[in-house]
Amino acid sequence: MKNLTPFYDPMLSYEDNYAKGPFGLFATPEETQDKSIVGDTKQRETFAGLPVNSLFGIPAGPLLNSNYVKAALAHGFDLCVYKTVRTVPHKSHPLPNVLSVHPEGKLSANRDTVFADNSYTQPLSITNSFGVPSFSPDIWQEDMADAVNAAKEGQYVIGSFQGTQGRGAIEKDYALAARLVSETNAPILEANLSCPNEGADKLLCFDFDKVERIAGEIKNAVPDRPLFLKLAYFSDDAAVAPLLQKIGHIIDGFSTINTLSARPINRQGLPALGADRIEAGVCGDAIRWAGIDMVSRLARLRQNMDLNFSIIGVGGVSTFEHYQQLREAGADAVMSATGAMWNPNLARMIKRNL
Repeated sequence: MKNLTPFYDPMLSYEDNYAKGPFGLFATPEETQDKSIVGDTKQRETFAGLPVNSLFGIPAGPLLNSNYVKAALAHGFDLCVYKTVRTVPHKSHPLPNVLSVHPEGKLSANRDTVFADNSYTQPLSITNSFGVPSFSPDIWQEDMADAVNAAKEGQYVIGSFQGTQGRGAIEKDYALAARLVSETNAPILEANLSCPNEGADKLLCFDFDKVERIAGEIKNAVPDRPLFLKLAYFSDDAAVAPLLQKIGHIIDGFSTINTLSARPINRQGLPALGADRIEAGVCGDAIRWAGIDMVSRLARLRQNMDLNFSIIGVGGVSTFEHYQQLREAGADAVMSATGAMWNPNLARMIKRNL
C-alpha cells in the first residue's frame, strides 16, 4: 500500500490539527468520495446491544473533534471514539507528538529503546505523546453532541473520558466526567485507565482496588449506558484475572490495548521527544502481537470465569487480515488508529471483504 496523507498532520501542533484538520482524503466532501469499494453495510451485527453496520471503527486518539468524527463516519468507520476528554482543561504536550518508530521486528513489553524520526514508511508504527489534552466541558460537550448527532443508522459515537489527578478522589472525577459525557447523548462510554503518559508502572488499570471504585462510581452516576474500560497490556492470565473477578460483572466491556511503552531516541541517541519525555506510548504494526495476545487472554478468561463482557480489539490493524486475526482471537469489535490515520479507506477495504 502506498503512503497516503494522514488525516492528522504530525508536523503540526495538536492545537493546529484541532483547528484545521482533518487533512488528506478525510477532508474530501462526502458527496465526492469514491464509494466503489464499499461493501454491503446493512445492519447484520450487534455491539453492546446496538445494531451496527460493521464491527469496525477508530479508537480514542485520532478523532479530535466533531469534524474528525464526521469524516470518519462518512468514510464508513461505524464505531468512532471521540478523543478522551476531562472535566477540566488540560494542555497538550508540545511538539513533537507523533514520530515514526523503527523497532527491529515487533516491540516487546519491556520498554525497548527504538529509533524515531519523521519517515513514515509501511509497515508503520508511531509514538503517541500528547498527555491527553482536553478543552473545558463547555466546549467539548457541545462539540461531542454534534458528533453524536452526525452518526447515521448503524453508526455510533463512543464518548471517551478520564479523571484528572489532584481533584480529590479520582473516582469522583471519573464519575463527573462520565456524567458530562452522557449529557451529550453518547450511547456508549469508555473510561481511559491506561494513559501511557502516566508512566508504565503508574497506569490506573494496574491498581485493581482503584479501578473497582472508579467503575462503581461511574455506574452509579450513569447506570443506563454501556461502560467500557480502556486497558493496557497484561503479560499473562494471572496478572489480569483478579481485575476481572472484581469488575467483570460490573462493566460492559474492555478496549485493549492502548499502547506499549518504549524509549524513542533520535540519530544522536538522545530522547526523541525531549529530555522530559524519555518514554512514550507506541502504537501501530509493532504492537499488533500484543493486541492479539491481550484479546485472546480476555476472551479465554471471559469463558473460564463465566463472564459476559464485550471486547474491543485494538493494535496494529491496517488490513482485512489484521481485522480477522483480532476477531478470531475473540474481539467483538475491532478498531484501528494508526492504520486508519494513514489510510482513510481502511473501513471500506475491510467491508469489501466481509
